[in-house]
Amino acid sequence: MAAWRTELPEVAGLPMELSKRISRLAQLIDHVTAVELDQQGLTRAEFEVLARLRCAGRPYRRKPSDLTKALFLSSGGTTHVLHRLTAAGLTVRETDPEDRRSCWVRLTPEGTASAENALLAVNTAQSRLLAPIPETTSRQITDLLRDASRALSRNLIAIMGPGYGRP
Repeated sequence: MAAWRTELPEVAGLPMELSKRISRLAQLIDHVTAVELDQQGLTRAEFEVLARLRCAGRPYRRKPSDLTKALFLSSGGTTHVLHRLTAAGLTVRETDPEDRRSCWVRLTPEGTASAENALLAVNTAQSRLLAPIPETTSRQITDLLRDASRALSRNLIAIMGPGYGRP
């Protein structure tokens, strides 16, 4: 920030400082997450789909369109990830008896175990990374970031228009 204050002071304000710090934290967390997912043999997108299905509760299923919206993937990207997970025996597609044009994606027992193993490994790695931060500080940061995220989401819709949706 000191260099930017010298070189281009008009960009060296609080918005840049906040965005740089948040980006750095995200990089650190993403790094330990990526290492764990690599050891699990999963891509980030595969992990996110498995996690989203696992947190759905029994029978651990969701509609592909719900996964696309929740994970900010394109429909083609979601289809590609689901094909890989199905080929690996981690998910199955089931016809929706109420709507033959639609289907459900469900975790297989192997998929449930894979999701749980990956979630536990990622959680452990992230916990080790974040361990030096006191719990009260972590709680304060979490609360502040939640409030900031809500405010920014509302502001983005205000800037982009109501049809923009939620990132």
